[in-house]
Amino acid sequence: MENRKLKNSELIRKSPEEFKAAEKTPVIVVLDNVRSLNNIGSIFRTADAFLIEKIWLCGITATPPHKDIQKTALGATETVAWEHAEDVVQVVRDLQAEGIKVYAVEQAENAVMLNDFHPEKGEKYALVFGNEVKGVKQKVVSASDGVLEIPQLGSKHSLNISVSAGVVLWDVFSKMKFGS
Repeated sequence: MENRKLKNSELIRKSPEEFKAAEKTPVIVVLDNVRSLNNIGSIFRTADAFLIEKIWLCGITATPPHKDIQKTALGATETVAWEHAEDVVQVVRDLQAEGIKVYAVEQAENAVMLNDFHPEKGEKYALVFGNEVKGVKQKVVSASDGVLEIPQLGSKHSLNISVSAGVVLWDVFSKMKFGS
């Protein structure tokens, strides 16, 4: 059996209207002072792929429309809901007040390894990703309900934020959608 690569015209893609009407994965992404426009665009694209409910762009994180975000987002800024706020801690508190469980994605004491994390059915989660150099601010880690860590076995113990977001969002999405 030979595998043939699909043409773009053969892919089943949602229109922006269909995306907005589709049932979303009960996950919100919070970006804490992300400085790279390409990383922001890549995270929008990943959020689109997994029907993520919303992205909060906090602090210095740039907002659409911007050509360097669009370069990697490929239009996902038109489908994924987003808002900007200066104070990421206030966003965390507001999300918690809505009953959303907030997890910082960081290397921290008592972090839950991603492979050991099992989202609870019926719960909504917010996942906080941090600055490319400094990570998630300590005050945000402290305000969060918990911390998720991506197990890493190499010598660097560091992933690009857009890669981290892809790994975590796929893992959480797949556990919610297909079971764990």
